[in-house]
Amino acid sequence: MVNKFIPYGRQAIDQADIEYVINVLQSDWLTQGPSVSKFEDAVAKYCGVRYAVAVSNGTAALHLAALAAGFGAEDEVITSPITFVASANCILYAGAQPVFADIDPDTYCIDPIQIESKLSEVTKGVIPVHFAGHPCDMGAISKIARENQLIVIEDAAHAIGASYTIDGKHYRVGSCAHSDMSIFSFHPVKHITTGEGGVVTTNCRDLYEKLLMLRSHGITRDPRLLKRNEGPWYYEMQTFGFNYRITDLQCALGISQLRKLDGFVQRRRDIVKQYNSNFSNDPRFIVPHENQNVFSSYHLYVLRFRSPLRLEIFDYLRQQGVGVNVHYIPVHFHPYYEKNFGDHRGEYPVAEAYYENVVTIPLFPGMTNSDVDYVISKVRTAADMFA
Repeated sequence: MVNKFIPYGRQAIDQADIEYVINVLQSDWLTQGPSVSKFEDAVAKYCGVRYAVAVSNGTAALHLAALAAGFGAEDEVITSPITFVASANCILYAGAQPVFADIDPDTYCIDPIQIESKLSEVTKGVIPVHFAGHPCDMGAISKIARENQLIVIEDAAHAIGASYTIDGKHYRVGSCAHSDMSIFSFHPVKHITTGEGGVVTTNCRDLYEKLLMLRSHGITRDPRLLKRNEGPWYYEMQTFGFNYRITDLQCALGISQLRKLDGFVQRRRDIVKQYNSNFSNDPRFIVPHENQNVFSSYHLYVLRFRSPLRLEIFDYLRQQGVGVNVHYIPVHFHPYYEKNFGDHRGEYPVAEAYYENVVTIPLFPGMTNSDVDYVISKVRTAADMFA
């Protein structure tokens, strides 16, 4: 019987994180206080972007970004089929229609050539997903967007700490150098955590003010934006918004976690190096690819088995305490999408081929070298048993 279970991802919390949260617990502000803006400022500084708006989770960040972008009825917005459903659902939340474009066979990110093939007269935006921490081809996507007057929202839920180079210039994901907005998620399996939480970044003042208002019921207290001002108590609901606020408790944890992000990313990359050295020259596996102009932050390590027996491999590894998962079921495979948008199986052959044999194996900073060795050993045994 296996006593140890190694999940595919988990948070790394230390005493410094705990003390940050305790300090807020002992303060006057548990929510809507100074820690929120401090966290936003820290994220903006890290990414090299003008504005950051912290919200309750990554899905809320996507929803508000889609609303701030003005997506609505009669609009189409293009995204990837290999992602968590929130990347597409946020388009529906705004009243628009999601359209999928197939993925690049190497990076598993959305393919710019496929984006172009999906453009129509009603295409209003693109939501590229930086899958598993590998940035999309933002140079090509930005060019398509400029030529077609499209709004670009980077789904960077997997990719804080990642970066890319275009024409010799280095850009951090979240800088919005080639997009209108970027979003992050701080779920416990991500690079840093706030328990639940998310952020939208942008360089556009107008979008920033829309996001702030949408985050809190559509209400503003900013004297510059009020239609009238009846006194210091006065506020106005100027649009239909939501309660997507994040707490000071969460932001205190986020501030502490952000200080360790680069170390977390480096540990992830060290583990990936160990995995690659064991799997890359073995014809039974396809390891993750990293483009030369990219620095991946490796949220996930997705390993493809050249075997039709994925279920047997998955079950064996789980039985051995290796917490494998599959990222992701193609969005168009889900019954809701089949029912409401038709059966599109076969339309995205690269994404569907990817899904058939991919398994996510454990990758998180708290893994010890012995954990990594154990995972490698069990993965090799699984390949031996189910080749």
